[in-house]
Amino acid sequence: MATSDELVRGLVDDAGLFPPEELDMAAAVARHRADRAAASPVLTHRFVCPVVRFAELRKHLPDGDRIELIALGPATWTTCREIEAVLDDPRLVLRGFETVLPAGAAEREELLAVADALVARVPGLEVCVEVGIRPVHGTDLDLLAAHGHRAKVRCGGVRREMFPSAAELAAFLVAAAERGLPFKATAGLHHAITHTDGTTGFGHFGFLDLIAGTARALAGAPVAEVEAALLERDRATVVEATAGLAAATAREVRDLFRSFGSCSTSEPVDDLAALGLLSTVTAFQHRI
Repeated sequence: MATSDELVRGLVDDAGLFPPEELDMAAAVARHRADRAAASPVLTHRFVCPVVRFAELRKHLPDGDRIELIALGPATWTTCREIEAVLDDPRLVLRGFETVLPAGAAEREELLAVADALVARVPGLEVCVEVGIRPVHGTDLDLLAAHGHRAKVRCGGVRREMFPSAAELAAFLVAAAERGLPFKATAGLHHAITHTDGTTGFGHFGFLDLIAGTARALAGAPVAEVEAALLERDRATVVEATAGLAAATAREVRDLFRSFGSCSTSEPVDDLAALGLLSTVTAFQHRI
């Protein structure tokens, strides 16, 4: 059986600049530095920053600091040049590039060329491409798989229409599992268990539910069974479905579901601690 620490290690990317947290740059950088000092293994300690805010980020980074960066922006040659312009800054270590899959054929060709150029400049760079899942288009996932890139799936947002249905998200998980296509999730996954937000009334998927759904998809379960895993709200059931995974299965799950971006870096850690799923890590709170 896998330890829960292994299952959730390196799970959360720091997206503090984005809603609903939407920290200003100074506060986001300060929180990120505090997180690095706290060294929770749940966090990837990678900082998601739009390319258009690079100058602002560099202004708030002290000399001698070092930040592992995920750049976010459209996959255009302009974006490529803006990223390349900061690669020699010793404070910035580029780990990933995230973009959205455009609809047009010419734009897709440009995306692939830009991604190739960046990977050539930064070996090992992880490229994550957000795909639509209403419905899931297998050809989109095949394109990413053929070029060695990862998918990115949106699980929520600031408006109700930004949340996919459980059936749509389940269909994506099944399609990704069938192709062995790694993916990153984004938006709406602050908490471990699927729930309804008390303020907005929006239904949010839990990141442990997403892990459980990924495990079912990898086991060859149909979409309906994966959907049921995503909708499960009983804490004990979700904990059993995730913490009870065999070690080999847990590794397969995390090889597919690589991370998710969260504007809160404390809530995921606190949730896991409250559920008794962190044996060596204590919960922490930020006061910035």
